[in-house]
Amino acid sequence: MDLAFLHPLYEDQGPWASVYVDTPPRTEDAPHERHLAAVAVARELSTQGADEDTCGAVREALEELRHSSEPHGRAFFARAGEVVLDPPLTRSPEADVVLWSRLPHTAPLLELAGEDPVCVVAYVDRKGADFELRGALGRRDAGSVTGRQWPVHRAGTAGWSERHFQLRVENTWEHNAAEIADALAVCQEETGADLLILVGDEREKRSVHERLPKRLHDRVVEAEHGAGSRLLDEDVERARSEHVRQRAERELERFLAARVPGDDGRPGAVEGVPALVEAAREHRIDELLIRPDGPDAHREVWIGEDPDQLAVRRTDLKILGEQNSWSARADDALIRSAVATGAPALSVTPADGASGQDAPVGGLGALLRWA
Repeated sequence: MDLAFLHPLYEDQGPWASVYVDTPPRTEDAPHERHLAAVAVARELSTQGADEDTCGAVREALEELRHSSEPHGRAFFARAGEVVLDPPLTRSPEADVVLWSRLPHTAPLLELAGEDPVCVVAYVDRKGADFELRGALGRRDAGSVTGRQWPVHRAGTAGWSERHFQLRVENTWEHNAAEIADALAVCQEETGADLLILVGDEREKRSVHERLPKRLHDRVVEAEHGAGSRLLDEDVERARSEHVRQRAERELERFLAARVPGDDGRPGAVEGVPALVEAAREHRIDELLIRPDGPDAHREVWIGEDPDQLAVRRTDLKILGEQNSWSARADDALIRSAVATGAPALSVTPADGASGQDAPVGGLGALLRWA
């Protein structure tokens, strides 16, 4: 997950209100239920020590959700009477999260808004293809390509003329597959799509797949549906979820391999709060891995005003020359450091692979960059 969108949350000092809520169902009672939920969230923030203006800003933002058509809800981050960031969620939270803390509680975003792969679905036939952009929030047309229109079907004649005609048909198919692949590669580049789903007859899908640039081969899925089928939302969601799972598996395997020291005697990955705090202070985190159920995620660390001012013990910050210090969750503090240095973060779970069920140890780890 690219964390650049979180920069506004670290331009000002906290404390912050962090709220994660699902979108209410569209019923006659929904506006009233949302009002009651908004009041309850504001009351909980006030109980935790939030100022009245911030409570009011969050309550008003939650009230507006009654007009939302988003399927999975939103997160809200507010301070000093203003909602600073309110990203939509790609997965509904199991329960509302309401927290008033020194740092914004951004860790749940890795699970609830972390991976939202954009897909281009290519409906391929012998004459061309239609492209459709699909994501968590809907679909839209993404263009089309038309190849040679004749000849595209084999003839039923016999002899030399039949073989000659079939060769021309083969040439047409090959030409059109190349044109579709070229257009699909351009569409992927223009849309930034993470996943390409090919729909059509087996031969047509394979011909297009083989002609795509190698850089796109690991982004391609060939749907089981045949020609003339339109992918249902659940089919696309299944492909998107599998893409996310496979990517997390690859990164976890890379992390496990990097834990072994290299030729220079240094490991390319670390785990555990003390090692991660040291890596964050030295700006060496290249990718942060967080296992949501890990015990270290909510472990207390100490932070200063700047992202690289963090320590396992409060006294360590004073030794480093930081006079002001506050306690924070380890996962939120490490995410703040990752945002400051441009490092991405990824949620990994035990389901990502049996070999990595206990990795990272404690639930927090990082692939390292070396100066």
